Amino acid sequence: MVSEIAMSAFDVARVRVELEQLVGARAQKAYQPHYEQVVLRMKKSGSSPVDLVIVRGKRVYLSERDRPMPQNPSSFAMTLRKYLGNARLIGVLQIGFDRVLRLDFEHGRGKISLIIEMFRDGNAILIDDEDIIIQPLTSAAYRSRVLKRGERYSPPPSATDPRTLDEKGLSDLFKEGDRDLERTLAGRVNLGRRYAELVCRISEIDPRSSIPDLGDKERSSLIETIQTLMEESDKIGEGSIWSEGEGASNKLFSPFTHSPGEGLAREAAESLCAAIDSIYGEHDAKALARRVEEAVLEEEGGRDDDRLARRANQQREGIESFVEEASVLQKKGSSMLEEWVHLEEIRSQIEQQVSKVGWSLTSEQASVSKWISKIDPASKNAKVLMPDSDGKPGQEVLISIEGTVHQSAQDYFERAHTLKAKAEGARKALQKTESEQKKISSKAEKERNKGKIVSVRRTRRFWFERYRWGIVGPGRLMVGGRDARGNDAVVKRHLSTGDLYLHADLHGAASCALKRVDGLELGEDDDIALEGVCNFRIIQSINGAPEDLQMLSEDEKEEAAALAACWSRAWGAGSAAATAFHVRPAQVSKATESGESLGRGSFVVRGTRGWHRDLVLKMAIGLGTVNGIPMPVPGSVSAIGNLCSRWAEITPGKEKKEDIARRISKATGLDHGEVLAALPSGNCDLIDHGLLKA
Repeated sequence: MVSEIAMSAFDVARVRVELEQLVGARAQKAYQPHYEQVVLRMKKSGSSPVDLVIVRGKRVYLSERDRPMPQNPSSFAMTLRKYLGNARLIGVLQIGFDRVLRLDFEHGRGKISLIIEMFRDGNAILIDDEDIIIQPLTSAAYRSRVLKRGERYSPPPSATDPRTLDEKGLSDLFKEGDRDLERTLAGRVNLGRRYAELVCRISEIDPRSSIPDLGDKERSSLIETIQTLMEESDKIGEGSIWSEGEGASNKLFSPFTHSPGEGLAREAAESLCAAIDSIYGEHDAKALARRVEEAVLEEEGGRDDDRLARRANQQREGIESFVEEASVLQKKGSSMLEEWVHLEEIRSQIEQQVSKVGWSLTSEQASVSKWISKIDPASKNAKVLMPDSDGKPGQEVLISIEGTVHQSAQDYFERAHTLKAKAEGARKALQKTESEQKKISSKAEKERNKGKIVSVRRTRRFWFERYRWGIVGPGRLMVGGRDARGNDAVVKRHLSTGDLYLHADLHGAASCALKRVDGLELGEDDDIALEGVCNFRIIQSINGAPEDLQMLSEDEKEEAAALAACWSRAWGAGSAAATAFHVRPAQVSKATESGESLGRGSFVVRGTRGWHRDLVLKMAIGLGTVNGIPMPVPGSVSAIGNLCSRWAEITPGKEKKEDIARRISKATGLDHGEVLAALPSGNCDLIDHGLLKA
C-alpha cells in the first residue's frame, strides 16, 4: 500500500467539477464498509452505477470497482438511505477554497445536502434545507462550531480564496506575513505547502525568498501562476499520477501536468478521480475485508485490555458476518438451481448475441433488458436478475456466460463453504482472545496494587513525540530537535507567529519552539484510577496566552531557556550552568549573506537576543496520562512539581540514563523506551518526589 496523501483544496476543486457531471443522477444505496469509509452508489439514466467513495480526512472520488459491502448497514448508512434514497443530485459546491464539498439533493420532501469535510480527521454531515444537522458521521465540538445532531451546520472559518486575489490583495497578505515566501503562500494565501512550492517553481522564484525582497515582476508572476492553476483546477481535464518511476510504491495524484517535485515521472489518467482510483482504489475496495478479518486494530491509545476487548468484539462480528454471508450465498446458489431454466435462457441469449455483435456492443445493449443488470466483457460474466414470487425482477446473481448455470451456482456454494470455515477459525481465535483477557485482567490488578500504571501498546504517537518535548509554566508545550533534521522540522513546521525560538549558546544545540497556545492541562480522572497519576489533555487554547510570548514573565522564559540548555551537550559535559537565548520567529531564517551557505539544522538569527545566563541544569519527569495514554511527562521542575503528584527531579550526575530509565519504568510501569526518550543525553542523578514509590 502506498503512503496516503490527503487531498488539497486544488484537488477538491477539480473533483467538484468532475462530480458535477453526475448532476441528475439518483442516489441508490449508502454503505459504510469501514469506520473510515462511506460509499454512496449513484445511478444516472443511461449509465452504469458509480460509487462516490468518501475516505474520511483523506479523499473523495468516483469509482466503478466491484467492492464487497456489509450485509448489515451501519446506523449512519441507514440514515443516508432513509434521507437520500432515490434523491436526485442537483448541485455540487466547494465551500470557498476549503477542503469541503457540499452535495445538494432533491426529493419529494424537498432539498437535503451531504457535506464532506476533508481536513483534520474528516467528516460527512447530512443536513436539511435549513442547514440543521440530521446526522454527522462523527460528532465533534470545536471552538467556533459544533457538529452534532440538531445543531445548525457552520462551515469552518473561511480562509483566503486565491480565486479572488489580485496583485493588491497579494501584497496586502504579504504585509501581514513574517515568514518566507513558501510558508506565506501555504498559510496566508491558502495554497498548502505542496502547491505553494509548485507555484514558486513555476514562477522561478526561490521559495525561501524574503517577502520584502520581492519586486513587482516577481509578484506579477506569482499572481499569474496562481490564477493559471486555479483555472486549470476549475475545469474538466486529465488527472496526473506522479512517481519516481516504474514500480515505485509512493505515488501522488494531481490535477496538473506540472510536476509536484523534481525527478518525478508522469502517468496520465482520464480524470483526477481516475488517478485517485488508480492509486488507492484497490486498497479502498478491500475496506470490508480489513474490518472483518483484521485480528487486531491497534488504535492510538489502546491498552492491552481495551485492545483485547476490541479484538473479541471484532471476532464476534466477524463470526456473525461470515455465517450470515455464507447463508446468503448458499440460498442464492439454491435459488439459481430452482430458476435454472430462466437463467439458462438469459445466458444462452447473451452468448448468441456476443457471437453476432461482440462483447462490447452486447454490453451496451444489455441496459434495455429488465433481467440483465450488467455484462462484464473482461470477465465474461453477467449480473442478472431472477424472478420473485410475482414473476418480477428480484434477486441479482452472477453467472458465467461461457460456463453453465450449474457451475455458477457451484461457485456460490464454494464461497459459502469458505466463509463457514473462516467462521470456525474465528470461533477458535475468540476462545484464545477471551483466555488472554482473563490473564491480562489478573495481571493488571496486581500491577495496580503495586502502584504501577497499566502499559499501553501504540502504533501512533502524538506529533510532539517526534521531538524532544516538555512543558513549562502553566503547561505550555515546548519542542526541540533531536538532530539536524529535527531542528529543521521544528522551525519550518512548528514555529509560528507569537511563539518563541530558544537555543542554548552551544554549537549543535537543539532548535526549540515554545508554543504560544499549545500545551497540556489537567483534566478529569479517566478510567486509569491510580493514585498519583495526573490526567492531562492536549489543548490549543491556553488561558491568558499573550499575543506574543515576548510578553511572558521572565520566570517562565527562564524555565524554557533552562529546558533548552538541558537538551544541549552542556548536560553530557557535566556543566553546572549554561547560557541560552530567545528570539521571535521572524528573527530566525535560512537566508544567508551572499556567498555563504548553511548546513541542515542550522539557522541565522538576526536582531536583538534575550539572554539567559547561569542557567541551572535540571528538569523533571512526572507520572501522567495524555489524552488517556500513560506516559512520562517531562518539563521544567517548576511546571512538573506544580502539576504532577508523583514526579522526580533529574540533574546531571554519574548514573547512566539507561539505568535511570529502567528504575523509573520498573517502579511505574511506564514503557522503558518512552522514559529513555524523555531523559537528556548523558548521565543523570534522580531526586525522587514520589515517582518511585512502591
